[in-house]
Amino acid sequence: MNTFSLKIIACDRVFYDGACKILVFPGYDGEMAILANHESMTSTIEIGEIRYQLEDDTWQTAIVSDGLLRVEHNEVNILVYSAEKPEEIDAFRAEAALERAKEQLQQKQSVMEYHISQASLARAMARLRGSGKAPF
Repeated sequence: MNTFSLKIIACDRVFYDGACKILVFPGYDGEMAILANHESMTSTIEIGEIRYQLEDDTWQTAIVSDGLLRVEHNEVNILVYSAEKPEEIDAFRAEAALERAKEQLQQKQSVMEYHISQASLARAMARLRGSGKAPF
């Protein structure tokens, strides 16, 4: 069998739950891929785009926040704060969030506020890239 069970869980919903042939996700040191019967592992997911191939060979895309991934017994579970299909992204709101994050980064902040602003900037950029309306 060349598929595995994939479950993508966001805070507000189960984004996807079904069979998958291959999963490509942004890891801490670049893109990583998972195939059927992958060795057990736990990893982080960075803000960006997840791509996964279904049994009918179609590819699906999700724009996700950072989170965790666990592979065990031919099952992959992903837990992220948010997951969106590209067509669900409101480009206007993402552009506004990008501008807010840029402004916040220019202000004097604590270290924690700086990292929050950086994460907000990364999320906004990923959402704009995913929607196909990125100005960069």
